[in-house]
Amino acid sequence: MVARPPLLVPLLALAGFLVLLAVTVAGWAPPDRFDTAVSDAFRGYGDASPRLVDGLRIATDVAATIPFLVAGLAVAVGLAVRGRRRAAAFVAGVTVLVPVLWGLMHWLVHHPRPEDGFVVITSNGFPSGHTSNAAAAALVAVLLLWHRLGGPARLLTVGLAVAFALFVGLTRVALLAHWPTDVLGGWLLALAVVPLAARIARTPAAAGAARPADRHPDRAAR
Repeated sequence: MVARPPLLVPLLALAGFLVLLAVTVAGWAPPDRFDTAVSDAFRGYGDASPRLVDGLRIATDVAATIPFLVAGLAVAVGLAVRGRRRAAAFVAGVTVLVPVLWGLMHWLVHHPRPEDGFVVITSNGFPSGHTSNAAAAALVAVLLLWHRLGGPARLLTVGLAVAFALFVGLTRVALLAHWPTDVLGGWLLALAVVPLAARIARTPAAAGAARPADRHPDRAAR
């Protein structure tokens, strides 16, 4: 069973993403100034802490595209083998769709990354792919486990998921691989796509055809 967040959650995230996309394409000055100020602060800190930068270069790749695809497809296959076909389709769909969407944005939206970053990447940067992957993986884990966990375990799972998504996003800013608005776009993209995919991947009981007795209550009463 895959938990389904309220429809308002992905709709608000999608609206926020579209607004941020419009602001990015327009090159509005206030977000640009914010991006520059934050990146300059991280540049100074990174220059003074080369060992931390080396560690972040390694840690951030946990959310690179190849690990994300391998892990997602492995989970999808495992769920399918266990007979959880709708959950498997949900995971597989998210695993493929999220990289396709942010990759398409990188291709269509001209938004260069910070210059002279601590990692060398030449593609456009909106939204952050690593951040989208991390947030999507975190959301998938929460939605898959939600109905199988009790209250304290749910809180712990949500806390770990949020921490993971935040950590990866912050590494992208700290390494000057992305502007802060790129990272925010990655979070919003995942928050829009994953809950919508979860709502499509309905539970077998809800998605299956109604039983004969449900379709003909008068017959069931006889």
